[in-house]
Amino acid sequence: MKILVFTKLNHTQKNQLTNGIENETEFYFKDDLSEENLITTLNEVDIILGNIPLKYLSYSISKLKFWQLDSAGFDQYQNVDLKIPVANMGTFYAQRCAETIVSGVIAFYRGIHTLVKLQAEKKWVGAKIRQDLHSISDKNIIILGAGAIGLAVKDMLAGFGCTITLVARNNPAATIHSIQELLKALPQTDAVINTLPGSAENYVNATFIASMKKGSIYANVGRGNTTDEQALIAALQDGKLAGAILDVTEVEPLPLESKLWDMEQVILTQHSAGGDQNEVQGKVNHFIKNVNQFLKGEQPNDLVDLKRGY
Repeated sequence: MKILVFTKLNHTQKNQLTNGIENETEFYFKDDLSEENLITTLNEVDIILGNIPLKYLSYSISKLKFWQLDSAGFDQYQNVDLKIPVANMGTFYAQRCAETIVSGVIAFYRGIHTLVKLQAEKKWVGAKIRQDLHSISDKNIIILGAGAIGLAVKDMLAGFGCTITLVARNNPAATIHSIQELLKALPQTDAVINTLPGSAENYVNATFIASMKKGSIYANVGRGNTTDEQALIAALQDGKLAGAILDVTEVEPLPLESKLWDMEQVILTQHSAGGDQNEVQGKVNHFIKNVNQFLKGEQPNDLVDLKRGY
């Protein structure tokens, strides 16, 4: 069994990976190979770990049996046609992404973003801010997407007592399955949390935003291209929306001229939601578990359809 690793690993992490695979395996690490040797190796390996630059997919990978991505998103591979199992890191990143976006929503309702700025200004307002605060417990919240991240957000929010509705085309966990149903529900919804993949481009468009409840908030931990950013900015400027919590934006890094930088009602978490001090070590553990399952003839976790985007 031959495994080619595209994910950048240090010496300790490489040892962690090679020691964790149960079968006798030859490992090849992209950073240790010349361009010529890499292209040759691509046609010899059974398993690839990590995100392959698209240019390498034009070469022969005829022996490939399993591909484990090292990200939750994989929009760049939508036009790749492979007849092998492909898995992403959905469940690995789901908890971390959910923690970031839920904490952002709670921070907004509890005025934490405002209080942090007041602290930086050494300005005490005390009781005056209390009347502007909200509890999440009485909010109606819609989650767009019922994949690993969407379900993790739902489970986390359940502990706060809010009313939660999942939206997905086919997932039985969802209660709304069409855009028509969703547009009818938006005027009664206090917060929308977007966990959609990049294949849902411009899903949150001007019509969607116009249907949202005045004074509601919007949060996005999915993909930046799923949102019409100019329509969102306009809704924030005119008070249609009370605020936004954005882990992702249409262009990243966010351009300096973007109006989002200067909006006090916007919390930007800079595509950091999946981060963790032990992120790479955790990825390697996920690799090990999924590869060992595959080698035993078991179904790996987090299998995805590249063309569908999830």
